[in-house]
Amino acid sequence: MAEKIATREAYGSALAEFGYKYNIIVFDADLAEATKTIKFKKEHPDKFFDCGIAESNMLGVAAGAAAAGMIPFVSSFAMFAAGRAFEQIRNSVAYPQLNVKIGATHAGITVGEDGATHQCLEDLALMRTIPGMVVMNPADAVEARAAVEAAILHDGPVYMRFGRAAVPVIFDANNFKFEIGKGVILADGTDVTIAATGVMVEQALIARELLANEGISARVVNCCTIKPIDRELITKCAEETGCIVTAEEHSVIGGFGSAVTEVLCETCPVPVLRVGTEDVFGRSGKVPPLMELYGLTAQNIVDKAKRAVAMKK
Repeated sequence: MAEKIATREAYGSALAEFGYKYNIIVFDADLAEATKTIKFKKEHPDKFFDCGIAESNMLGVAAGAAAAGMIPFVSSFAMFAAGRAFEQIRNSVAYPQLNVKIGATHAGITVGEDGATHQCLEDLALMRTIPGMVVMNPADAVEARAAVEAAILHDGPVYMRFGRAAVPVIFDANNFKFEIGKGVILADGTDVTIAATGVMVEQALIARELLANEGISARVVNCCTIKPIDRELITKCAEETGCIVTAEEHSVIGGFGSAVTEVLCETCPVPVLRVGTEDVFGRSGKVPPLMELYGLTAQNIVDKAKRAVAMKK
């Protein structure tokens, strides 16, 4: 059975590790225990700053640090990092193209009992709209670590989405290669492509096995980088399999699925069906029942894949 690690845990560990290698500093908004930036604080106390419950101010401070030549990471829950501080991200960070990295944790339905006010299902859509913003959503702990280092090496603003719940480790750390803007084919198939991001990559791999039992060959693609999206790979998959199903722990409005359809309507129009939350808010509850309630399961991917294949005929 695969080891399970929350991507927020990997984020905190990566910051602590890379604090020795790169000129990074970390700001948090009174949530260091939850966002796991506490790991960085313990290793590099002189480079950690708690800004209190003042996310908008934190982004302004980080913008100033970036303007002074530092590489600041700012961390809070996704609802507050992307939502409350949106104006400061847009105007103080992205407009002058400052080198600020946003580590947003506790995103999506898997926040569970924290409920609708904290279950941010809109952050990917919000961040995608900001000019020059790189948007990443790692699938597991290995990819989360790689995304953090890639963000450090990238010159410009980056938004990274991390989860609260522990998820299986999918990738082998010994041979994992990561590049911003590049998707990866995890398993090949000929009848349908399942393009997934974040925690839904695991569900996509399970769905592939279920589809195989019904004689349907599914290709699974992991897309950590939602912006810039891998247009070449998505177009190639559409051309070769003839239809695509997208899967994300996010609203179907404006998120990963929307990004895929935007590409394909210009390059290779094929049937595209999206798995994600509909035009609804979340609610408090245990994670597995919530994922079932909101249709974020392997079976939902299977159902959409079968429909997509039928639409080709």
